[in-house]
Amino acid sequence: MCKIKILVITGPTASGKTDVSVNVAERLGGEIVSADSMQIYKGLDVTTAKPDSHALSAVPHHLIGIIEQKDSFSVRDYVTRAAETIQDINRRGRLPVITGGTGLYIDTLVSGIKFSEIAADYDYRSSLEQRDGGELLTELAKTDPEYAAVMHPNNKKRIIRAMEVYRQSGMTMSEHIKASKPEDTPYDLCPICIEYDDRDRLYQRINTRVDMMIASGMLDEVERALQGEMSHSFRQAIGLKELEGYFAGEKDLNSCIEEIKKNTRNYAKRQLTWFRRNKDMTRIYADRCRGIEEIANKVVDLALSVTPSPSCPLRHAKA
Repeated sequence: MCKIKILVITGPTASGKTDVSVNVAERLGGEIVSADSMQIYKGLDVTTAKPDSHALSAVPHHLIGIIEQKDSFSVRDYVTRAAETIQDINRRGRLPVITGGTGLYIDTLVSGIKFSEIAADYDYRSSLEQRDGGELLTELAKTDPEYAAVMHPNNKKRIIRAMEVYRQSGMTMSEHIKASKPEDTPYDLCPICIEYDDRDRLYQRINTRVDMMIASGMLDEVERALQGEMSHSFRQAIGLKELEGYFAGEKDLNSCIEEIKKNTRNYAKRQLTWFRRNKDMTRIYADRCRGIEEIANKVVDLALSVTPSPSCPLRHAKA
């Protein structure tokens, strides 16, 4: 089988992967396929750091702003849509560039995991939904510490699903994911993670970006979103829960902003924990480079070092 060549550019939030991906895609004849569980939704353009108009006009982007905030969107949904998009990009002789920070989306997509049909137990789910997310995460960690380590207490949907899978099958979610991976994948993969050697520099970038979001209209976005119906998946967007108290008159704005910064830094920690489990991923440290151009040069060199299939645009870029 002729595998599809794909380039993956991931990293923690605020690492600069969006700008790098646009630069690289322009040079390699690529189109960007988002791997961000929040950017998939319409609205919250500033709050979820969607690519700006310049980036969107520079190269084609896919799977951004395609779902209403009231609709649920699962990993299975993402893999189905992303795989179809990758096929289409490849068919047109372009390079799929998977870009985003949702590690579960990326790993599930590129590994070719087959989703099993473990039945839902709605009574069991209902009983768990009444409980605190932190309490559920602690309970999950007793049977599946590996999966629990990359979950957040607010992500009750996935925590509950992991507990449900264990209850129904006797397998942990970590075991289930590993067992579902085929011996081979449909993709010829070049995975790259943009990180920071100095964690404090990444955290400062996060703090600065949150301040810029506030100045660029984040409050108006969140206020509009809170007035509408929201799915559980959409509610996971950082900024919604933190600012809800402000709009209810229960918290002052500064304390809410500090909470957004803290929760974003904690999210970045979980992302790094997830990415560092992948030993096949090449890491580029942004704080060792002189700006986006140098990082992009390193990514291009890595992408071109892998021999492409005859139909891949990298063959022409390499010539």
